[in-house]
Amino acid sequence: MPKLSVNVDHVATLRQARKAQEPDPVAAAVLVELAGADGVTVHLREDRRHINDRDLRLLRHTVKTHLNMEMAATEEMVSIAREIMPDMVTLVPEKREELTTEGGLDVLQKGKELEAAISTLHSSGILVSLFVDPDLKQVREAARIGADYIELHTGEYANATDLRQETEQWEKIRDMAMAGEKLGLGINAGHGLTYQNISRIVQIKQIEEVSIGHSIIARAVLVGLETAIREMLALVRR
Repeated sequence: MPKLSVNVDHVATLRQARKAQEPDPVAAAVLVELAGADGVTVHLREDRRHINDRDLRLLRHTVKTHLNMEMAATEEMVSIAREIMPDMVTLVPEKREELTTEGGLDVLQKGKELEAAISTLHSSGILVSLFVDPDLKQVREAARIGADYIELHTGEYANATDLRQETEQWEKIRDMAMAGEKLGLGINAGHGLTYQNISRIVQIKQIEEVSIGHSIIARAVLVGLETAIREMLALVRR
């Protein structure tokens, strides 16, 4: 049964819309854990558009379950991660102009850079996951350069416009989860997952954790954060 990590970035996005003090993503993280989620995910972007350094430091002292820090593989971010010591770092591609992460890392092209970041993070005892598309070459390269986990990008699955496309994308994710497991990688999944499409993803037995943010926070605006998380947990653990 996969675990659920809740991304609280969009709580910070709402705060930053008014440059205000609330809502506080740290307070949201407390509620996330009280509602039964298995972990908290945040993305510290280079431009600090939502989560900031203060948030991350307080979250490290607050989160009692599992703190996953998404970040680019830059010297600045690696240094911050080694100071904060999250339970896991997920390395992701990052473009300043994008609204959200648009695809997986090109591990084949960025292998040396990623391998150096992984080695440095490992030297501090931090587990490292790579956010990758469900592509065999990328999965193999992630294993070769020493990643502990991969997070399979589920965006194409989430954006499918009919059942045929959804099934094709689901099969890619399933096959790459199986391949990654055989290569010794732990398997997570995330991006674009919702209350409507999560059920098929959690049928893939190799997936240890799903990371969901926007869908939960959007629902929380209407029904409250605790209810939104409990509803998602019911689907993940069904």
